[in-house]
Amino acid sequence: MAYLELKNVSYVYPNGYTAVEDVSMAFKEGEAVAIIGQNGAGKTTTVKLMNGLLRPSKGEILVEGESTENKTTASIARKVGYVFQNPDDQIFQESIYKEIAYGLVKQKMSHEEVKRRALEAARLCGLEEDLEEHPYNLPYSKRKFITIAAIVAMDPKVVILDEPTAGQDRASIQLLGDIVHKLAEKNKIVITITHDMEFVVKYFKRVIVMAEKKVRRDGGPREIFWDEELLRFSSLKQPYLCQLANLLGYRDILTIDELLEVDL
Repeated sequence: MAYLELKNVSYVYPNGYTAVEDVSMAFKEGEAVAIIGQNGAGKTTTVKLMNGLLRPSKGEILVEGESTENKTTASIARKVGYVFQNPDDQIFQESIYKEIAYGLVKQKMSHEEVKRRALEAARLCGLEEDLEEHPYNLPYSKRKFITIAAIVAMDPKVVILDEPTAGQDRASIQLLGDIVHKLAEKNKIVITITHDMEFVVKYFKRVIVMAEKKVRRDGGPREIFWDEELLRFSSLKQPYLCQLANLLGYRDILTIDELLEVDL
């Protein structure tokens, strides 16, 4: 049974613009899923519908088999956590520790439980040496990990990451990939919106393509990135290694090891 499900969901903004049209998708525990598509495809609207920041104009969203229609945004967010693309939209505390611990304190958890969860989330996100720093003493790229840690500390079943690799260097992208894997190993659902196709290929076994406000395909990275008609329709590019393999006349290549194994 899916933990999170969207059934024929549409969303129309107050100005009359339809951002998402008849979207259906379902997610099981332990999945890491990338949602890709050009700007305007409906990705961000879709994930904001998942955690109650927006409410569907049509269709239904189920969390643990229950409709979210009459649930408060706060109650949904306890199960479906959302990390904004811009960390500065979330950060407001005077230290990294207080930022990570804020939601736990608001839930009136014990001091010991707050500390345990905050430190565990900080370690996961590589922040354990920076906890007494003011968040804005850290560079923008590292502030993203503060907001990830704050959501992870709340222990939602679903963690949504909006463009987490934007502005990140190689080491930070590796850390992001490790976070995705460790959360999935803990039976969390990790849903990531990204334009970074290399990140998708390396860390995700399931990819959902959105274009023109709808889901166009849901499958593994190999079938997605070698469906050239789909990529053209969705205005998406293959990852660089796939492009190289294509130029050399090889298909269905995803990794450097696969390319090295072929008889060049």
